[in-house]
Amino acid sequence: MADPVADYPYETRLNVLHRPLEVIDVKALADRCEFKWFNQTLCKVNDSVVRVGIVEGEYHWHKHDDDDEFFYVVEGQLLIDLEDRVIELAPWQGFVVPKGVLHRTRAPQRTVILMVEDAGIIPTGD
Repeated sequence: MADPVADYPYETRLNVLHRPLEVIDVKALADRCEFKWFNQTLCKVNDSVVRVGIVEGEYHWHKHDDDDEFFYVVEGQLLIDLEDRVIELAPWQGFVVPKGVLHRTRAPQRTVILMVEDAGIIPTGD
């Protein structure tokens, strides 16, 4: 079976970068990032993970059948396309895409986001 993450042109790293009781420096990680679409799992919190995304451009349309997904903008602007509307998020704003909802994220310029989702979620969708 093909790796569902490797089949897409995004740099997606599912390894957990930090253990409990470690300081997580999101800015330093973002400053070092050279990819247009980068996703790194930062830490695990109970059965969920916190991921950082450094994104520019657009992701593909997808959905998660069993998992909600939370997006929070640190810097830049994130657009979340839904079938019937577009959600525009600025820094300090967040949004939950409920399970089963078809969506696509876009960033018109380099944007840093945090995501909280179930640790077993497949980032590229079901």
